[in-house]
Amino acid sequence: MIRNYFKIAWRNLKKKKLYAFINIIGLFAGISFALLIVAFIWQEIQVNTNLKHAKSQYILTSKWKDPNMGVDFVTLGPLAENLKQQYPHLIANYYRWDGITSIISNGEKKFREGIQLGDESLLTMYGFNLMHGNNDNAFSAPFSVVITKEKAIKYFGTTDVVGETVTIQNFEGDHQDFKITGVLAETLENTITQITKQADNGFFIAKNSATYFNRANFQDWERSMFLSFIELQPGINARQLEAPLSRLIKNHTSEVVQDNLQIIPIKLTDYYLNRNNASLKQMLFTLSFVGLFIMLMAIINFINIAISHSSSRLKEIGIRKVLGGKRKQLMFQFLIESVVLVSISTLLACFSYPIFSGWFAEIIGKKLIGLSEFPAYFLIVPLGCIILISALVGFYPAFVLSSFKSIDAIKGKLKIGSEGVYLRKFLLGFQYVTALVVLIVALLVTQQLDRFLGKTLGYDKEFVVTAAVPRDWTSEGVHKMMTIRNELSKVPSVESVSLSYEIPNGNNGFQLNVYKAGENPDQSYATQGLVSDENYLSTYQIPLLAGTFLESGDTNPDAVVINETALYAYGFENANDAIGQQLYVVNESNALTIEGVVSDFHFESMQQSIKPQLFFNVNSTLYYRYFSFKLKPGNLNESLAQIQQKWKVLMPNSSFEYHFMDDTLATLYETEFQFKKAAYTASLLALIIALLGIFGLVSLSINKRVKEVGIRKVLGASLSRISFLFLKEFLVILGLSVIIACPLAYALMNNWLSNYAYRISIGLLPFVIGILSIASITVLLIIFQTLKAASTNPIKSLRTE
Repeated sequence: MIRNYFKIAWRNLKKKKLYAFINIIGLFAGISFALLIVAFIWQEIQVNTNLKHAKSQYILTSKWKDPNMGVDFVTLGPLAENLKQQYPHLIANYYRWDGITSIISNGEKKFREGIQLGDESLLTMYGFNLMHGNNDNAFSAPFSVVITKEKAIKYFGTTDVVGETVTIQNFEGDHQDFKITGVLAETLENTITQITKQADNGFFIAKNSATYFNRANFQDWERSMFLSFIELQPGINARQLEAPLSRLIKNHTSEVVQDNLQIIPIKLTDYYLNRNNASLKQMLFTLSFVGLFIMLMAIINFINIAISHSSSRLKEIGIRKVLGGKRKQLMFQFLIESVVLVSISTLLACFSYPIFSGWFAEIIGKKLIGLSEFPAYFLIVPLGCIILISALVGFYPAFVLSSFKSIDAIKGKLKIGSEGVYLRKFLLGFQYVTALVVLIVALLVTQQLDRFLGKTLGYDKEFVVTAAVPRDWTSEGVHKMMTIRNELSKVPSVESVSLSYEIPNGNNGFQLNVYKAGENPDQSYATQGLVSDENYLSTYQIPLLAGTFLESGDTNPDAVVINETALYAYGFENANDAIGQQLYVVNESNALTIEGVVSDFHFESMQQSIKPQLFFNVNSTLYYRYFSFKLKPGNLNESLAQIQQKWKVLMPNSSFEYHFMDDTLATLYETEFQFKKAAYTASLLALIIALLGIFGLVSLSINKRVKEVGIRKVLGASLSRISFLFLKEFLVILGLSVIIACPLAYALMNNWLSNYAYRISIGLLPFVIGILSIASITVLLIIFQTLKAASTNPIKSLRTE
């Protein structure tokens, strides 16, 4: 009996190929998108859970009264070690690391790489495995290094490289051979070796080599710059650390730190999802809801199309009932057809996952795991999906179609109660609302991104290229780098070159508490310290409001430049009044003299307000990291080739690895770009599924009014008049949907934009574009179908009974 149900279901689907194709495509789109989202969410919530003793491991985060005083994910260097030493009954282990970059070479291969300089407990504490080498002694000897599998292949072409050496340059320009003592096996994503996408380190060095890099400040209680992780003893919870943490800070730090810093341990399994104001968790929730609504739209679409094509099954239903067929048998037949359709759609979604996962990975900026990497119990997900969706999409059509009276069914009369019509109109309205909301959201996100990357940055990013340089933080090193700068500026395609410690990528070098001369130090302001040469303004084309920009760096090492925000924070009335005035850094005795004031520019993301900034001359501070090149308009590839050629001559031991400021900003706004791509993808899917729903409802309406169309045509009604009869029905639904969708989209985007200190004003244009786009497509689709029905010979239409 079951076999017959499946045979009949398959024959009916083959007979109605277009109907089957539309339903399969709609469900396939919804299931595929939902599957990708499930895979992404599963992948994200697994981060850090596979680490050894992950449930008892924490990261020590810093909460400053003034957020400008420090970064939340780093803390005081000695803190974790002292917790372990003084409270061994609470702390089982600890690990700290400091991130640096340097030139690493092997023969002719020279690249700037990320280095993780930390405690020797890295491998044993987290259970990381080595492909080659010994976990117990990998970090025992100074000048030893553990590298990842990828770096081994990059430098040696193979993974079995234990005993080989790589040469690493320090900040003074010296070179030292480091012996490879281990090759790290591929690790799952975690926040120990991959705190951010940009800090995905490939070289791991123990702190017994820290002095070579001039980073022997693991014991500095006044500098918050280390990532610190701890592992609690069994049975201990984070609350029990409050008193020890407060005691350590009180005993070892200055009053400024004591009054402003609170250490908060966060469980590693929670930290990944909740960092950066829980932006990832919000994104996962958003994607979950989007996936759910897309899935609901696909289900609604199936129901509408199934009912709209019910007229072709009426005589079959009538004959079955006359021959003794029971209603539950008819319902089961229609449910089996749903099972077949859903099964095909689900299998297609699973088979196409490898293809779509690559495309989805571009949207989210991260490779998705393969289906084979899910736990075995995930096999029940497709089966459960088939059963649940089949029940949802099949029950209502089966209930409606099996309820027709035998005599009406045999006569081919399609009588659907007003309740059913209203339900399907409501469902279509739901599809309209979803499609409108996601399209309007996508347009507003685009506007905000355009503001991020447009003319409101405060500097000109066009034709600006940055490259990290070798570091020799001595007077001789700075003098040499300035000479190289001058030589590079002679390249014909280069307009200007600047040497600086920071570029506008959000990574500030240091924070200072600064106050105006004559004021109380308690009235100081947290200020970003920036280090550059005198060419920084001309390279980035930042307006100078008054004075000069670091031109007296050689003659007056205490000369500084401030930005507009600092100008008003320190209490000056205007830029000219500030020139020549003095400032003090808290706990510093020498006075700083203001020689210039520059216009505000966005150093960080527009999520943050522009902070007070203080520029120091690189000649007096001796710290630098980057060259910034302002290129002349023209052939960029040729310009870069000229710079690279000159670079090799001037710095043969350093590689020219450059980044356009456009790419740097894209990294800074990575989450926003992901949101934009996801919104447009959801818009496209929602629009396709909504149009399929319109197709189904128009078909139902036309089937019910075939005779009416024939009569109107006989009485002289024009094709446009007949089309309008159907159009007004759907335009009313669209109009009601607009009334609901627009306030909803406004509320959602107003909430999202509230995270940004600098944001667009929500105008009418995105709403108008969204409404007109969906209305135009709807009108074209309805006109196409109604004109086809209206062009049918009226005699044929009048013979419907």
